[in-house]
Amino acid sequence: MSLHDFFETIGLNYYATSHKEILLSAVGGFLGILGIFMISEALFGDEISVLIVPSMGASAVLLFAAPHAPFSQPWNVLAGHLLSAAIGVACWQWIPYLTIAAAAGVGLAIAAMYLARCLHPPGGATALAAVIGSAELHQLDFGYVIQPILFNVALILLTAILFNGLFKGRRYPAPLNSRSKPGSQAADRYVPINHEDFVYALSQIDTIVDITEDDLLKIYQLATKKHRDTIQPAADT
Repeated sequence: MSLHDFFETIGLNYYATSHKEILLSAVGGFLGILGIFMISEALFGDEISVLIVPSMGASAVLLFAAPHAPFSQPWNVLAGHLLSAAIGVACWQWIPYLTIAAAAGVGLAIAAMYLARCLHPPGGATALAAVIGSAELHQLDFGYVIQPILFNVALILLTAILFNGLFKGRRYPAPLNSRSKPGSQAADRYVPINHEDFVYALSQIDTIVDITEDDLLKIYQLATKKHRDTIQPAADT
């Protein structure tokens, strides 16, 4: 087994990320959470802010370390947190057993995010906080969805847009980072690409890509096969 295969087996990202990219991710996460924590503490008090910060901290990892990942996009962050917050409050109110309510909150939040196409992993923590939170947090009732969740989500999204936009290659949301749109290509321009080509390409991106080169290779093979199958009948006529 090669070193790359070993890393891939244990789930370790094999691709090196530059020190600059690591530093930018860390600084962005610091600024996002600093703002959220200070404002949440000032407006809602220590107990509520402590419960909110872990959820937003998870979002900060995605927004500043993987800003182009699907889970990190604005719709995912906004709708993922809001739906999860509402579901968590409903489970706390309507399910009398805390253990069942907590588990149901997370499970239903996952299902809702899938259906709304806004899967955002930190949403599970938002739903859980609504169930196991303090008395002060429970007193917010469904107001929890607006204050502090919507307020904090808006703040961290704004921070991500402004901070990532300062650096070429990190512009957020992901469509802003697209330099050009690929045009139509002739069949003979679909040249073969192997595993090593994807390894090299991913190593040049210098950011976390939420997909492996094997997945990319499979997508490419399926796409080119469909393209060949589509144009072959036309070529035969």
